[in-house]
Amino acid sequence: MSEVFVPQGYATRLSVYETQRAIELIKKSFQKNLSAALNLERVSAPLFVTAESGLNDDLNGVERPVSFDVPAVGNKTYQVVQSLAKWKRWALKQYDFRPGKGLYTDMNAIRRDEEHLDNLHSVYVDQWDWEKVITADQRNIEYLKDTVKRIVSAVCNTSDELKWEFPDIGPELCRDVTFITTQELEDMYPELEPARRETEYAKIHHTVFLMQIGKTLKSGRRHDGRAPDYDDWELNGDIIVYNELLERAFEISSMGIRVNTESLEKQLKIAGCEERRKLPFHKALLAGELPLTIGGGIGQSRLCMLLMGCAHIGEVQSGAWDEETQKICKKAGIALL
Repeated sequence: MSEVFVPQGYATRLSVYETQRAIELIKKSFQKNLSAALNLERVSAPLFVTAESGLNDDLNGVERPVSFDVPAVGNKTYQVVQSLAKWKRWALKQYDFRPGKGLYTDMNAIRRDEEHLDNLHSVYVDQWDWEKVITADQRNIEYLKDTVKRIVSAVCNTSDELKWEFPDIGPELCRDVTFITTQELEDMYPELEPARRETEYAKIHHTVFLMQIGKTLKSGRRHDGRAPDYDDWELNGDIIVYNELLERAFEISSMGIRVNTESLEKQLKIAGCEERRKLPFHKALLAGELPLTIGGGIGQSRLCMLLMGCAHIGEVQSGAWDEETQKICKKAGIALL
């Protein structure tokens, strides 16, 4: 069953040609603004990794990676990446990046087990993955908050540049970020489900960084899942804005200060994943051979649809949609690519 939400009176504002121009402008501008804000260099990244490397991400632990064998390398099994959180940290070590310097790259993934294909969710995921080397004394909330503010500024600067070329599209974004933890949000809206809590809070505060995702709350539940082996659950979060067109909270980035030896040990135990200690990535991290880092992913299609004022992610990317979704969008004037 289709889960498309159609805003009243909505119609795609740009032609296909203008849409492509706007997407190109956003991507070119944001990459420039992000790299300047965080001191990042662009690098190339893999589309797939070997299953035994431990470099692929398990996300919530239930998503199946797309796997295939390669006869030319002894029928070894490879997996299409689900994100590059671990690979980036490994790359910073291999490329000899030093504290204060980082990398960004394009990440393309296939999430075949995405439960709900709606206005925001697609089988195809494209994002800017970034990672930066930090020092031990930067593993704190204040450094995390400063980084969030820099990313939000990069987003807003990109929006301003887009409006010079296309004055009549996109929302007015709030540069001021409100910070709140998942526990504080649960205390505020105990009767609501997590997604609804985010929407109610973002409707008031506009631009929000929701912190400490992955840990168990007082209710005995988690706000949302996070793999135990990249973000430190005490030092992570999502950048969320309120999308007035869709009348909901709109996540544009998941990020955080990464696990160190102590937090990795703790989180693997909590998650019941202690067998991962034997994987190459985890062994290197536990041995202190990888740098301390902060990093995250910023959705490319998500950012484009937000800044362009689009109602559906299919307006800015070519995805896979059921027939009912296609019929609803066509009738509503939502032009899927």
